[in-house]
Amino acid sequence: MERFDRSFFARDARRVARGLLGARLVHTTADGDLVGIVVETEAYRGPDDRACHARFGRTEARKHLFARPGTAYLFRVYGMHLCFNVTCLAEGAGHAVLIRGVEVSGGRGSGPGLVTRALRLEAEHGGTDLVSDEALHFGRGKRPEGRVVVTPRVGVAYAGEDADAPLRFFVEGSPGVSRPPRASLGRGRGA
Repeated sequence: MERFDRSFFARDARRVARGLLGARLVHTTADGDLVGIVVETEAYRGPDDRACHARFGRTEARKHLFARPGTAYLFRVYGMHLCFNVTCLAEGAGHAVLIRGVEVSGGRGSGPGLVTRALRLEAEHGGTDLVSDEALHFGRGKRPEGRVVVTPRVGVAYAGEDADAPLRFFVEGSPGVSRPPRASLGRGRGA
């Protein structure tokens, strides 16, 4: 399977978020490969994006968010749901793409917490180089067959104007999509 190289991730988070739709997120375990087809993403655009963790600066907990493009950044939301992200743009930029939904056989991947559960991802996977790692990486997949829909992100009402930014991308009709859109901005907007 062809994998994404560093240059794919060294771009604006909007472009990476849209470009990951249809990609295969592969986690190789002792029991074999767990594969999720990416069908929903959200872009987070660094310290100036009030919905992005980078606005709080670099800390030990957020160090992987500022790593070179193509690095896994995981965090817990509400103290229980683990969320999986991949860094973008440039080292130190604090840009990332959240994987919100995947299609996975034998499980549910419709929501960030379900993505990590279905693929058996743990906080310890934070910092993994998704370009070179053999056990956890993205592989190129087929372009999504459904229409790509662009909407505001989910659950970031606290972010003021940034809450309405068209930075959520999903494949219409996919069972891996986490929730219906607040407001669709149609095809071709954003990335």
